[in-house]
Amino acid sequence: MKRLMFIGIMALALVKYAGAQEQLSLKQQADRLFERFEYFKSLGLYLKLVKNNKADVQVLERIADCYRYMNHYEDAETWYARATTDVKASKISHYYYAEVLLRNQKFDQAKKQYQLYFTDDADALKLKLSDCDSAALWMGQKSAYKVKNEASLNTEFSDWGVNYDGKTGLVFTSDRKTDEDDIDNRTGNNWFKLYGTAINGKDIKELYLVPDASGIFNDSYHVGPMALNKTADTAYITIATGISAKKLVMDKPGAKSGQRLYSRRLELVIASKKEGQWVVFGSFPYNDIQKYSVGDAALSKDGHIIYFTSDMPGGVGKTDIWYCEKRADGTWGNPVNCGKTINTNEEEAFPNIGGDGALYYSSKGLPGMGGYDIYKATGEKAQWTTPVNLKYPINSTSDDFYLTTRDGLSGYLSSNREGGQGNDDIYSFTYKPIDSVPSKRITRIDTPGLAVVKPLKTSPGLVLKTIYYDLDKSNIRPDATIELDKLVILLKHQPTLKIELSSYTDSRASDKYNMALSQRRAASVVAYLVKRGIAVDRLVAKYYGETHLVNGCADNVNCTEAEHQLNRRTEFRVIEGEE
Repeated sequence: MKRLMFIGIMALALVKYAGAQEQLSLKQQADRLFERFEYFKSLGLYLKLVKNNKADVQVLERIADCYRYMNHYEDAETWYARATTDVKASKISHYYYAEVLLRNQKFDQAKKQYQLYFTDDADALKLKLSDCDSAALWMGQKSAYKVKNEASLNTEFSDWGVNYDGKTGLVFTSDRKTDEDDIDNRTGNNWFKLYGTAINGKDIKELYLVPDASGIFNDSYHVGPMALNKTADTAYITIATGISAKKLVMDKPGAKSGQRLYSRRLELVIASKKEGQWVVFGSFPYNDIQKYSVGDAALSKDGHIIYFTSDMPGGVGKTDIWYCEKRADGTWGNPVNCGKTINTNEEEAFPNIGGDGALYYSSKGLPGMGGYDIYKATGEKAQWTTPVNLKYPINSTSDDFYLTTRDGLSGYLSSNREGGQGNDDIYSFTYKPIDSVPSKRITRIDTPGLAVVKPLKTSPGLVLKTIYYDLDKSNIRPDATIELDKLVILLKHQPTLKIELSSYTDSRASDKYNMALSQRRAASVVAYLVKRGIAVDRLVAKYYGETHLVNGCADNVNCTEAEHQLNRRTEFRVIEGEE
């Protein structure tokens, strides 16, 4: 599972026993394995404890947790459903159940579970409910993006993290089974390793890294992903440290068993290509595996800035995007946080700088569809525009991450969404702008004294133009009347069409006030269309206040007026009519 690779607090933990052997019950054995994050092995023991459809609620929760950590979401949903019916179920199980329900696109059920959990945090609840609404809305809209599962790269295991290797090659990360003895007990699969292939996906081979005499690298544990420079002769590679367990700092004892655990945190190593082989020759100067993880390297187009993910002290949230600048002597300057425009109090990870110069990364703390969503921002260092959610189908209700592109119009991303071949899969994407219905799907013809339209093919789900409002206003602006008049003509010429109009506000003012303002905006649009002869039963008006922001301009985020303007809108969508 890729989260193991990026979050130090979730990294592999092993046990060190002290004292004499002891006789353990089946549950104690399972609990010890669970505390060591060995979910694959502990699951089998927990399932043995479930007899005659009866079990302790903690066992039910642990089974659900194991399935969730292993990305078996259907099974996780089943077991959380059982666990949460017990009055003794922990409160956090309602949150995890909601997360699984959202991932499985059961939005109304997810909302109920979020409400049971977030009883004392209205802001967090609002974000989660917004994720449910955004997912449902965006999945019903037409997108300029097309996404395709790259079957030639994927297996039944976890395949992700594509980067370009020169003009004709790709590198990616996978835990596909190649060695029956090389098993990660967390997942039951092999450790992650690097693989190389031609850009057409043919001739996939494991990419071996050769350690130099310094001994700073061994490949006993997870290896990948790999970020390459422009000339593809230098690489920064994420690894789980392979140093001796005796040199690792012990974590706190397990809550019940008293086990002393240690974590194999992540670090970056540097390799160069020599005679067709990748030779590891150095270590990133700000690795500190005793205190935090560093991984997910990404280089700016000129190679003078390196971005990475870390949970090092001084960050904004659980994991942040950081950067270092290259000094005149070729060494890297001190790490600097990319700032609160990019980072939230949740998890940010998987940065990549596209060939278009934009930053693409994933976040769990911005409005989205659930899990990790992919965002785009422009700028550099700690100065960025407000991140834009790339919406469906780039994003889904699952984890979507590691977008790589040369031009912003095509590339690759990784996701564990429904319908894939394995745990995580590699997808390709293309982008082609969609023309709106009034300007492209209807054509103008001249009639004496009247401009009319010749209707073309429409279908349910087709998204029409968006209109905008002034701050704190619900009146129809002159620029909006132009678009609404086109809509009137379209509706009159295609009398079977029925449309949904959804009105929104920006984030300023209270939630209650914004909900009422969006309702007034929806009412203004309905009144305008009805006055011009459109039957009211052909219009479905909805209003959402400040939910479904199109950018990151949420409460207490510093945005320009132009950025706020994008959120003060009414969107139109065909919900019934001619095919």
